[in-house]
Amino acid sequence: MTYVIGLGCVDLKDKTCIKQCPVDCIYEGDRMMYIHPDECIDCGACEPVCPVNAIVYESDATEQDLLFADAARVLADRIGSPRGAASAGPVPDPELVAALPRSPQ
Repeated sequence: MTYVIGLGCVDLKDKTCIKQCPVDCIYEGDRMMYIHPDECIDCGACEPVCPVNAIVYESDATEQDLLFADAARVLADRIGSPRGAASAGPVPDPELVAALPRSPQ
């Protein structure tokens, strides 16, 4: 199990969660942030700082959130485990997220 960033983050990307993560496991996509499931240590530091409550523990996730957990796994499979989002730089969103309609700004 790991933490999951859900729909509330799409087109928002506040990035407060990145600053709180002690292991640098939150990767920035084009449209949202992703928690790398193999790098997350389940500390929960990211969850309370999310301004839109988009971060949940996977066992508490809704069906919709679980789609984003799958997207994070697809991303993790694509990039491997670079052991640090800062060194990886921005990553392309998985198809599930890239295909979502744009949120009005």
